[in-house]
Amino acid sequence: MTTATLTDTLGGRGRVRPAAALRQTATMAWRSLVSVKHNPMELVDYSITPIMFVFLFTYVFGGQMAGSPQEYLQYALAGIIVQNTLFMSVYTAMSLNSDLTKGVFDRLRSLPIARSAPLFGRITADLAKQLWAMLLMIGLGTVLGFRITGSLAGFLGATLLLLVFAAAVSWTAVLTGMLAGDAEKVQVFAFTFIFPLTFTSSAFARVDTMPGWLQAWVEINPVTHLSDAFRGLLLGTPVEDSVMWSLIWAAGIAAVFMPLAMRAYRSRDQ
Repeated sequence: MTTATLTDTLGGRGRVRPAAALRQTATMAWRSLVSVKHNPMELVDYSITPIMFVFLFTYVFGGQMAGSPQEYLQYALAGIIVQNTLFMSVYTAMSLNSDLTKGVFDRLRSLPIARSAPLFGRITADLAKQLWAMLLMIGLGTVLGFRITGSLAGFLGATLLLLVFAAAVSWTAVLTGMLAGDAEKVQVFAFTFIFPLTFTSSAFARVDTMPGWLQAWVEINPVTHLSDAFRGLLLGTPVEDSVMWSLIWAAGIAAVFMPLAMRAYRSRDQ
């Protein structure tokens, strides 16, 4: 890169212009996506796990929970997708931690690009993979008997809501990936919180079937609000305040964890 080009990119003041930062973030995201060609196992993680979740919950729990696998799938698919979205955030944390410990991020940030471009590129690419996993699960669910009874607007709204929530949760993954010593610790730490969070919600069972003392938590659990909102938008049933509370939780999670994650990220430059 010539001196003139470097000066233009940095705006002559050592700071990257917003338009250039967006292009660089898109480039980093594309780099992460095309790497799947050289590491197919990464796409397997975003495909096999979702398929396994759908089959296991449908055919292992379906008969017991709702009388038939298809009837249970109509209720539980939304919760399965929400759970998978949270689990997929663990891959973000593990990949980020791996890049940090191997020095990949240090090499990228030594380039004349926005310091945040590698990080935001990673998050953007992982959101694209989240979208792939969601569409894969809905497609498989449709083959197994699930039916979207809501409108196209409801489907698009459900997709957007899930991605917004996934983007917010990704900042918890970034912080975990920054602070954990290795990928194994990331996995243990993340799963310790995700399992109880998803199973003490309305994702897989109706709230009114649970003990009263548990219902108090389930009704404020963000996974409950997101599952109810996603389910209602797909099926065209009333969502009441679930969408609003899902967005509030997403905003709250981002407001708390994004500054902490960015602070941890910037501290590695020092």
